[in-house]
Amino acid sequence: MSKRIVIVDDNTFLQKAVAEKLSFFDDLVLKFTAHDGLDLQQKLEKNRNVDLILMDIEMPVCNGIEAVKIVKSKYPQIKIIMLTVFDNDENIFNAIKAGADGYLLKEVNPKDLHQGIIETLNGGAAMNPSIALKTLKLLRNPVDFEQRSEEDIKLTSREVEVLEQLSKGLNYNIIATNLFLSPGTVRKHIENIYNKLQVHNKLEAIQKAKNNNLI
Repeated sequence: MSKRIVIVDDNTFLQKAVAEKLSFFDDLVLKFTAHDGLDLQQKLEKNRNVDLILMDIEMPVCNGIEAVKIVKSKYPQIKIIMLTVFDNDENIFNAIKAGADGYLLKEVNPKDLHQGIIETLNGGAAMNPSIALKTLKLLRNPVDFEQRSEEDIKLTSREVEVLEQLSKGLNYNIIATNLFLSPGTVRKHIENIYNKLQVHNKLEAIQKAKNNNLI
């Protein structure tokens, strides 16, 4: 019998990309998709015959970690794998604490995604090697993320200016002109921003800065 899978992601393009990976396997069937945690809850109320949910983290209305808590409290039998671009320690810690059964990155190939789903449905825990390593480090050196305030992320006024320009879709050269800086200096500021926010690209930086009321 095919396993019934749900994809939760606010990005329709990424939903389709994941669905395409699932389509290679006859033992998996896509039951439905949802664009955020609230949409998922409403659809599960009508159709709870689901085996496993592939859950994004950063979503509007109700994010993936909140959705995991709610789904696990109502439907503990449904397995949940986080499927995200975010591999920072806090997201991993919070997702596992919320009840996630696995944590994979969106770059995962179809074969590994299928294997992770089957392992999780059989009682295991699907994780990318890099995520497993971070999880081990968190177990060895626990961090109390709840005690960390937003003030932990401190950007200089110049970094905030650069990030605001970046959020408008401007390239390095235009930002440099607007702020009377050299492109190399802009690039250095952006590197510093990524390090401080623990992100890997522009979209993650902008999203995290907005979540922490930095821009």
